[in-house]
Amino acid sequence: MPTKLRDLAPPTARAELGALLVVAGLFFIAIPLALGAIGLSWDALNHHIYLGWTAFAPRFDRDFLAASYQSFQSPYLYWPVYKLYQAGFSGQWAGAILASLNLLAVPPLWMLARTCITETSWYGSAMRWLAVALAFTSAVVLSMFDTTANDLLAAIPLVWAIALGMAPWDPQRAPWMTPARLVVLSGLCAGMAVAFKLSNGPLAILMPLLWVLQGPSLLQRVRHLLLGGVATIVGLVLSYGYWGWQLWVHYGNPIFPFYGHWFAPLAGWLGWQP
Repeated sequence: MPTKLRDLAPPTARAELGALLVVAGLFFIAIPLALGAIGLSWDALNHHIYLGWTAFAPRFDRDFLAASYQSFQSPYLYWPVYKLYQAGFSGQWAGAILASLNLLAVPPLWMLARTCITETSWYGSAMRWLAVALAFTSAVVLSMFDTTANDLLAAIPLVWAIALGMAPWDPQRAPWMTPARLVVLSGLCAGMAVAFKLSNGPLAILMPLLWVLQGPSLLQRVRHLLLGGVATIVGLVLSYGYWGWQLWVHYGNPIFPFYGHWFAPLAGWLGWQP
């Protein structure tokens, strides 16, 4: 019988990721539970709950600047905050539920670690676990576990986009994960990230640098570049389209009330005015 860890068969990829999700989940929810509550910043009191409300029931015909200019940002990631508040959850358990949503960041971080650390051994598994843990040790990231802010949630699709964009270099990826499919999925996630937070745009616009490297020939690389670009637009439209349409109807543009002049030529060409 094996007596040392190195004599045991290393865990499968599924077992390694599953165990990591369990440990990370326990750590995430332990933070608000240990603190006894979740922090209520000025942003939480000003617009977090209000935006969650407008995600459920838009109020453009009734309110104007109800939560200052934050009223016009995409509200859908704040919907859980509003529902937890409405349901009367305590600060501890509301914080635990919100913290658990950040588990969505663990699989893409693990995928990035596996792309860079390909060794199939206990040592390789330990290094991948440490790499994922390192990603959460930033003071900025840890501060997101004691707040209602959605900055970390909004960044998760971008992490997925990067992980999927680099996955073709992972020799252990599943057979269905062809470079073309991964580029499409990466583009969809990049578009979703921009929809959730427009400030993700400067990072998402760099994604073609990853897509263009996939493929042995120039033709395939150009094809992947086009696929990723179209997928990004589709992801943006699917994630932001409804909210952007509501802004367009009320203010003449899909971004912000005072940017109507940017879209006036398009509105005139369509023969439509808000």
